Parts: sequence; structure tokens; C-alpha cells
Amino acid sequence: MDSAALISFLAIDLLLVCVPGADWAYAIAAGLRGRSVGAAVGGLVSGYALHTLLAAAGLAVLVAGSPALLTALTVAGAGYLVWLGWGVLRRPGVPGADEEPVAGGSAGVFLRGATISGLNPKGLLLYFSVLPQFLTTGGDHLPVPLQTASLGLLHMACCAAVYLTVGVAARAVLRARPAAARAVTRTSGAAMLGIGAFLLVQRLATL
Repeated sequence: MDSAALISFLAIDLLLVCVPGADWAYAIAAGLRGRSVGAAVGGLVSGYALHTLLAAAGLAVLVAGSPALLTALTVAGAGYLVWLGWGVLRRPGVPGADEEPVAGGSAGVFLRGATISGLNPKGLLLYFSVLPQFLTTGGDHLPVPLQTASLGLLHMACCAAVYLTVGVAARAVLRARPAAARAVTRTSGAAMLGIGAFLLVQRLATL
């Protein structure tokens, strides 16, 4: 894998990470509901760590070649987003307000983030469709599993930087603006619900 391919992957990866989606919505909601942004982002990144391990082990090729399995994962992820988004809409949080604690505390926030990213269709697209295009074989290049792991770690670093910035900025900017914070939280919940519903309809229509 040469430097040009690495830079190209980084550019595309940053573009995908910076497009608001379920991960953004969760980081913002965690910040505004007074929960640990670090735990939320750590969970999101850990979900992509699992993707990286599976891809490096060659399982990404297996999933990508099984439309039924890929559809099942996408439907599971979409259904979870709908459930999560509905919960945020029912109880939008405001910084400083008393919130119903998440089961398990920070561990619960972490596990929820891992589930969101682990089933995130955008993550599945990156690892199963985009990433393989930047792998090179033969010559003096690193073995494919090591290349896959390197690109996966790069993606995880991008996610950590962007999502931490989003979560912390949302909390800092909206801390003294409860009405705006509630509106942003509702928008985040609506985004998760809308993305999940769209993916469910799209996938189920192909069955």
C-alpha cells in the first residue's frame, strides 16, 4: 500500500465520517443528556474495532459475498436506530437537567455506542465495499490483513477525533441554551429514527 493510496483512503474516510449520521446523533445526544462523551465515543470506536478485526480476518469478504447476511445486519442496525431515536424523541435531554440514568452507567453508554457503530450501515459500507479497493497485493507490500488493520485503525482514529469534537462542542455551546439543546437533541433523535426507518423500508422492499 503506497502513500498515495493511504492519502486517498484518508480523504474518503474523513468525508464519510464528517457526514452527519447515527454516530453524530449519538455523540450529540450523549453530550446534551449529561452523559460521558468519552464513554459514548469509546463505544462507537470499539464497534469499528470489531469491524476491523473481522475485516482483517477475512470475514468481511464472506459477509460482502452473502446478500442475505448483509441484509440481516442492516435490518438489525436499522431497527435498533429506530428504537433508539424514538427513545430520544420521547425524553430529549438538556444539559444540567436530571436525567434517567442509563442502565449500567458509563458501561451502558459505552455498550450502546458499540452497538450503534457495530450495526451502522455506513460502517458496513466502508469496511465491505470501500476499504478493499485500497488494498494491494504482491511485491513488497504488507500482507493484506496488516493493510486492512492499518486502514481500520486509521478510520477509528478519524472517528474518535471527529465524534469527540462533535460531542464536546455540542455540550459546550448549548450548555447555557436549554431550548436550543432540547431542539438539537430532538433533531438527533429524529435523525436516528429517520435513517433507521429509511434503511428498513429500503431493505425490506428488496426481499
